[in-house]
Amino acid sequence: MKIILLVLIILMIIATIYFAFKSIEFRKFLTGAFFVSGGIQLYLAFAKVSIPVIGTDIVQNSELGYIRGALHLLLSLVCFYFGFIKKSKQ
Repeated sequence: MKIILLVLIILMIIATIYFAFKSIEFRKFLTGAFFVSGGIQLYLAFAKVSIPVIGTDIVQNSELGYIRGALHLLLSLVCFYFGFIKKSKQ
């Protein structure tokens, strides 16, 4: 089961990177998605909520939530820059 989840995660990462390079609108969507995800991660980490990973025995603790939240907010800023501020060469 863990191998199937790992393969699916890798495929999703590859598909996301492909569409992010091809579409400005997708980068705009990712801006909002990363912003909301980062906010929720930070909120749950601040509340000291442990999050179980579906299908496994792994539990994400609040310290990892702070790291993931900060990373998602950073990715939100990167997507915001490339989706809204920087003009494409086309």
